[in-house]
Amino acid sequence: MKQHIRHTSVPLENLHQNTFRQSGTSPQETVCKPKRSHFFRHGAVIFVLIYGVLLLWSHLVRQTLQVETPANYNIVQLRAVGGNSNPPVRMAYREFRPAESDSFPVLIMLHGSPMGSESFDDLGPALGQRFHVLVPDLPGFGYSSATIPDYSIAAHASYILQWMDSLRIERAHLIAYSMGGGVAINVADRAPERIASIDLLSSIGVQELELLGDHHMNHAVHAAQLTAIWLLQEAFPHFGAVDRSLLNMRYARNFYDSDQRPLREMLQRYHGPMLIQHGVNDGLVSVAAAKEHHRIVPQSEMMLYNAGHGLAFLDWQRTGADIRNFVERVEAGKVATRDTAESSRLVVADQPFDPASVPPAHGLAFVLIFFLLIIATFVSEDLTCIGAGLMIAKGTIGFFSGTLACFIGIFVGDLGLYWAGKFLGRPSTRKAPMRWFVKESDLQKSTRWFAAKGPTIILASRFLPGSRLPTYFAAGMLQMKLARFVFYFLVASAIWTPILVGLASVLGSELYGLFALYQQYALLAIAVTILSILVIMKLIVPLFTYKGRRLLLSAWRRKARWEFWSPWFFYIPIVGYVLFLAVRFRSLSLFTLANPGMPEGGFIGESKHDILTSLSDSPQFVARHSLLDADLPMAEKRTLVRQFMEMHNLDFPIVLKPDVGQRGSGVMIVRSQMQLDQVLAQARHNLIVQEYVAGEEFGVFYVRKPDQAFGVIFSITEKRFPAVVGDGERNTEELILADDRAVCMAPLYLKRHEASLYDVPAAGERIQLVELGTHSRGALFLDGMHIHTDALSKRIDALSQQFDGFFFGRFDIRTTSVADFQRGENFKIVELNGVTSEATHIYDPKNSVWSAYRTLMQQWRLAFEIGAANRARGMQPTSVSRLIKLLKEA
Repeated sequence: MKQHIRHTSVPLENLHQNTFRQSGTSPQETVCKPKRSHFFRHGAVIFVLIYGVLLLWSHLVRQTLQVETPANYNIVQLRAVGGNSNPPVRMAYREFRPAESDSFPVLIMLHGSPMGSESFDDLGPALGQRFHVLVPDLPGFGYSSATIPDYSIAAHASYILQWMDSLRIERAHLIAYSMGGGVAINVADRAPERIASIDLLSSIGVQELELLGDHHMNHAVHAAQLTAIWLLQEAFPHFGAVDRSLLNMRYARNFYDSDQRPLREMLQRYHGPMLIQHGVNDGLVSVAAAKEHHRIVPQSEMMLYNAGHGLAFLDWQRTGADIRNFVERVEAGKVATRDTAESSRLVVADQPFDPASVPPAHGLAFVLIFFLLIIATFVSEDLTCIGAGLMIAKGTIGFFSGTLACFIGIFVGDLGLYWAGKFLGRPSTRKAPMRWFVKESDLQKSTRWFAAKGPTIILASRFLPGSRLPTYFAAGMLQMKLARFVFYFLVASAIWTPILVGLASVLGSELYGLFALYQQYALLAIAVTILSILVIMKLIVPLFTYKGRRLLLSAWRRKARWEFWSPWFFYIPIVGYVLFLAVRFRSLSLFTLANPGMPEGGFIGESKHDILTSLSDSPQFVARHSLLDADLPMAEKRTLVRQFMEMHNLDFPIVLKPDVGQRGSGVMIVRSQMQLDQVLAQARHNLIVQEYVAGEEFGVFYVRKPDQAFGVIFSITEKRFPAVVGDGERNTEELILADDRAVCMAPLYLKRHEASLYDVPAAGERIQLVELGTHSRGALFLDGMHIHTDALSKRIDALSQQFDGFFFGRFDIRTTSVADFQRGENFKIVELNGVTSEATHIYDPKNSVWSAYRTLMQQWRLAFEIGAANRARGMQPTSVSRLIKLLKEA
């Protein structure tokens, strides 16, 4: 048996050698494609494939990389902090001590981030000559476990206390460098009796003097940093290089997970000795932080050095000498505690923090703050503006500088959203699956609407949190002109940014609470308002008019009656059943062998012209037709249609429909030359020109298994074309709304007949509402098995068996006499559909949804059984990848 459609020429195809498809040659094969676009398209595919392979290889290599722990490190296993089911955490540490005794004071040295304990490579051994020094790698760093649930300073404090327990360390001095200072403060707050003293060495501390001085803004910066490093680490083929670098995900998580807001109160509660060592030129942690720590810890000693942030390893000799002196004095009881601190310092420590005490940023610090503000806007525009206002209130930066930084960040970020919509959003709507849901016509309507309303929307969105991302993305996707977008965006930002920054500088931190309430309830209030208006306008107001009440009834029936449900929803159980059959028959695409004579069994994208041509052995039962090539000039298409009509002695109306299509989409009954010209001018795909067959229409579903001599009629659908009859009083709109069936699809009928809605048909005048036998376009489908006869069954079987490789599908047939049709005579096939066609009698209003599901499941089971029989005869089903490609192209 042949597995491909037979291509039989019809006389019109000889009229022009380039007009119609010739024996298996697609029009695309005769069209010269631009080589340049072809080259770049395939070049892009090759690049993506190579990049994907490299990325996969990189991830595999990273999984095999192991860090070997040096011999001078010890290992302990600790319970993971932040999760109950996580594996134990491995913690590595080094130990330095004098050889002659075990009674020396214990010093625990806590490193910063991103460096591990190697920052103490010199200082640790030096102090180990006089003390028992322990230098751990905090979890996430160095030779300790790299992956842990929580990288925060609070979690690290828990690990240190666990580790001290495991080593039976009752009391220790903490030497805390940089980020390690936050860990030390947390440890001392939880177990003050175990901490002999704290040395804050170039250490972080109070939130107000960290980075931008505000938790929300710092968190935004850290979030942006985390995102950038994650993309670099996971989306770039680096083969472990980023993992081994200092700026990795562990470092980024350490800052992102940590919260410095509690540190001020912890420092104020601390009663033990404290040494503060800091460089006056520290560009990472301001010396102002050290001075504030010295103020609020009245017993503390402070030593300032003419150095930067690297005291622990660049100036370790001088630093170490001061640490030795301090620890020895603590052990000798010669260092003050809070209980013995000077009364004058206690008074100063109790005073609230004065933002004006923060020195203004200048030089490198000013540049850093300016760019951090810009980066922070990418995460949260409004919170960054508030944070900038607080910095202005403290005098860290000026009003103009803070506002300008926020404005630049907002401009760059929102312009990025516009470009993302323009270059990512719009193209995505032309590809599956987006194009299945978003029609180009809908996009064009939205584009026209946005062109008219866009400026107002952009201005309003600037004052409505949560609405900017979709608005600016939509502006790009709907092709709003860049110059116009930028103008209105600049106007909105120029109003909003100074206002928000200015309010923050006046109201201070209280604005965070006010803005949080605004953010929390603004969208909700607007949503409730809009919903209320919609309910009033769409439900309450229509109840006061006859048309409104009938349209509400129409909407209710379309939701309550399953025959009007969206196929995307209705077919969910059927898709599940097809997957079950795929498992049972060990092939997801086996159904494509239900019709080996059709491409993919008639799944999608099959040529209607080719299928009808395969029935040409019985021309008296097939509506005359021919194929129009989409690439032909308009004048040639018009000439060829006229020649087709003359050859077959046809007059208007005729039918034009896409060669590839489903559910009646694009089918037109053409009644004049003007209408024909309009259809041909708008056509972008190959068309079938077909004679118009008058009469009643039926859908006949035929099934035959390959081992059976005769097939059967599985279903007959009687297709009714709804109409209303005039009474000489009511207009067309009122007649449609009054009709019990027509009201169900009233919006469709009203739109189709909008030109004559207010005409009053004469009494007895029949107004045809539908001309095409498609349920989704308004036809009424009824179960027609009552007209089944043996004669009809034999005729359909004979026609089907003329088509080699056809076993399963639905004939759409028109006839002028039902009696003749029952005798197997006087009918025309206008279309034949393959494996994805339905037994459409299920849409009879008297059928329940469960009855419909039973029929469709039986239908798909038969398709798989036929496919299995053909597979047993040596045929191979279409690959799943090919079906996916067809779906994407549909």
